[in-house]
Amino acid sequence: MPGEVCITKEPKGLGWFERYLTVWVILCIGIGILLGKLAPELARFLDSLAIYSGDAPIISIPIAVALFFMMYPIMVKIDFAEVLKAGKNIKPVALTLFVNWAVKPFTMYAIALFFLGTVFIGLIGPEAVDLVKMPFGLDLPVGATYGDGTVVMVDGMKMLEIPLWRSYLAGCILLGIAPCTAMVLVWGYLAKGNDGHTLVMVAINSLAMLILYGPLGGFLLGIGQLPVPWQALALSILIYVALPLAAGYLSRKIILRVKGEAWFNTRFVHLLTPVTITALLLTLILLFTFKGEVILSQPLTIVWIAIPLFIQTTLIFTLGYFLARFIRLRYDDAAPSAMIGASNHFEVAIATATVIFGLASGAALATVVGVLIEVPVMLMLVKICLRTQGWFT
Repeated sequence: MPGEVCITKEPKGLGWFERYLTVWVILCIGIGILLGKLAPELARFLDSLAIYSGDAPIISIPIAVALFFMMYPIMVKIDFAEVLKAGKNIKPVALTLFVNWAVKPFTMYAIALFFLGTVFIGLIGPEAVDLVKMPFGLDLPVGATYGDGTVVMVDGMKMLEIPLWRSYLAGCILLGIAPCTAMVLVWGYLAKGNDGHTLVMVAINSLAMLILYGPLGGFLLGIGQLPVPWQALALSILIYVALPLAAGYLSRKIILRVKGEAWFNTRFVHLLTPVTITALLLTLILLFTFKGEVILSQPLTIVWIAIPLFIQTTLIFTLGYFLARFIRLRYDDAAPSAMIGASNHFEVAIATATVIFGLASGAALATVVGVLIEVPVMLMLVKICLRTQGWFT
């Protein structure tokens, strides 16, 4: 049976930790803001723990460690032998790939540009600016322009000063080109979807991201008049996708050989779930340690970013769901196909925004807002799926 492949069925649905993810996220935002106000030196020290190229911090070591443990539990669940079976049911695979890579990145760009650059520009502040990292490998003199940014010197380090709304736009772009390969396994299960198809798409999207995330990200950041750090994009994919993917693949083979499939599914995978969420929450504490001042001074900033993200999520879900009905998919394939397109791989988006633009950037904040709305919005879409099962044969 397709639903019986290589993903543990214990525990079913959301555990208590995942069920209240929105609560934990809010708590971590509060902790991060509090730390930023009470212990600014600690925040600066953590940010200084990085791998440098010259004077430029390329990889934040705390973020890299946290995000590896966020991604590894997801990757270790993937049985790549199942990818070869996807060709037997090509329509849901083709639909998901079409929505994820031919539609979603461009609608996200258009929606975010319209709301952040037009509707909310007066609220964000047309003159408001953000300081982001200089692109990896680029050394321009102070005062030079790059995209829509200007090179400035801040505390002895060259930075790019760009319009704040464009920094938020960059974070939305990075979310839009990152299809979910994590919590979608739970959304698909709760919607009574085909677990086998969902797992196959997790594997295919992980592989597709290695090829498409960098080029699409560079292209959309470029037309958005933002810095296009190709090297950092490629490096972030290598560190945050390829490394945990390889670690998951190798360790899965070893564990299955030594301990067996039953132990792997009922013991090992089950223990990894809180590891993923804990690593995510630690990352959020770091992010909001730096963004606390912005949030306290402009609390509605979260709302301005959340609105285009919410519209994008519901639009892509609606498109995927109705296309699935149009091409006569069964419900158990239609539900996860729409879910995969609607949800975002916020772990990679957060990582990429942090590497490219900096932990304290508006782009990083925008990706974190993606985490805030992910759970409640996707649970809403799960309920819609369950109530419309009768639409499908």
